[in-house]
Amino acid sequence: MYDIIGDIHGHADELVELLSQLGYREDRDSFRHPHRKVVFCGDFIDRGPQIPEAVRIARSMVLHDAALAVMGNHEFNALAYHTEDPENPGQFLRPHDAHNQRQHASTVNQFQRSDLQHALNWFQTLPVALDLGNLRIVHACWSPADLQSINAALVEFGGMTDEFLKSAMTRNSDLFNSVECVLKGPELALPTGVTVTDKEGNVRKRVRIRWFDSPVQRSWSEYALPSKNDLPPSYVPKMAAAVPYTADQPPVFFGHYWLPDDQPCPLKHNVACLDYSIAKGGFLTAYRFDGEQILLPEKFVTVPSRSRGAVE
Repeated sequence: MYDIIGDIHGHADELVELLSQLGYREDRDSFRHPHRKVVFCGDFIDRGPQIPEAVRIARSMVLHDAALAVMGNHEFNALAYHTEDPENPGQFLRPHDAHNQRQHASTVNQFQRSDLQHALNWFQTLPVALDLGNLRIVHACWSPADLQSINAALVEFGGMTDEFLKSAMTRNSDLFNSVECVLKGPELALPTGVTVTDKEGNVRKRVRIRWFDSPVQRSWSEYALPSKNDLPPSYVPKMAAAVPYTADQPPVFFGHYWLPDDQPCPLKHNVACLDYSIAKGGFLTAYRFDGEQILLPEKFVTVPSRSRGAVE
């Protein structure tokens, strides 16, 4: 069966500790388990202190058939950041502005250039989602229509090529919107005058949402993901960009959402987020999946950030 692991963001020590807790042992060049396999939810890079080592561990496990992995938005952003715009020589598909440089700086600074290119080459091979029959894995949002759009474009462009990236970075194109939904999740514009500040200190006029639930008769504070008590008590618009995940579908696992809780638990009986803010003093989190279709709180396994005490 599978052990699904959430966002790592360069925290290799915590990853090794978590793998050890899960019963994986390093054998030659890869961690492996005699009977189980890891599935990574993406976001291996940026923010953390050991990014090349985290990528090395994950990539080696995938190459040695000890793990599967999907792409996170940080891997996709990295590909666009390092791909020159064919129509604007000297410019890149993801602009090298102050915000993007700051977000990606730890990755650029920690990698040797040749090793970074090897990592980027691996990122290009990662799927954006996995449907394994009795479970599904995606970085942010399981949206069937958007996954179909992305997969059709991958066929059209022969994979995640420069041409695919160019189309996917063309703002408001169908492919751009699909990639945004699957890798970053649907967002909802807040009422006029209302803002939120994210964990990186950015003031935002939009909020991430519980896309897997219907927005009908949901207040702003309870429909935000994670929930935010300081949002208006009024209901969100009924036409919010939700992709309700019905009770008869197999469990879906994702990362991305920086949940603040100290005790992970399912968001619904068949929906689980595995990002518990390792990059901000939280936990690296896994779920031990053994085929159950009703997810169990006791099957989450966590390792605290090595900087947890300093952050708190």
